[in-house]
Amino acid sequence: MSNNKPSALPAYTPGPPPMAAPPTYAQAVGGVPPSSPFTAAQPQNGPTILTTVVPVGPQSTHMICPHCLAEIETSTKTEPGMIAYISGVVIALLGCWLGCCLIPCCIPECMDVHHNCPNCKAYLGRFRR
Repeated sequence: MSNNKPSALPAYTPGPPPMAAPPTYAQAVGGVPPSSPFTAAQPQNGPTILTTVVPVGPQSTHMICPHCLAEIETSTKTEPGMIAYISGVVIALLGCWLGCCLIPCCIPECMDVHHNCPNCKAYLGRFRR
């Protein structure tokens, strides 16, 4: 049998003092320290322009065009919305795929309405269903 006696541990000898903490990221890459918090630009003297958002609906809307500043009735164009496409897919999955799945694309309540200015033809918004 071997003799398992605990061996004596070597005595502790102090080494050099620990190094200082590593530099911060900004110090390491040479960054610029942050300045004061962000301040908003000072308003300039001049006329104040107020804009209002006119909600567009399923019918033509009376408004002032923000592009050409004319008083207009919007021109509308309809196209199938997401509800029409989802309804068509559900109808097709139920087995009516021979053309019945296209019926939602002909129903006005399933259409999105796009509004344009009749003067400058600018796009003014969309009414989604």
